[in-house]
Amino acid sequence: MSYLERITVDSEICHGKPCIRGMRWPVEVIIDMIGSGMGFDQILSDHPELEREDIIASLHYAKLSLSGKPLKDVA
Repeated sequence: MSYLERITVDSEICHGKPCIRGMRWPVEVIIDMIGSGMGFDQILSDHPELEREDIIASLHYAKLSLSGKPLKDVA
């Protein structure tokens, strides 16, 4: 599974925001936790439903979103 396959967009979940594996975990929340100073281990300890690859996928998605490349062409 590529990192981008972990990011799903469903209009019925979190108002269509990019989320982790169809769960109610928007990518922006993962990025916000990292931005607030939380490390991977702390995030995973506090939220055991998440996996390390989900955090990496969120970072990868954010990087690609900022790069200007179409996300559909990068998977």
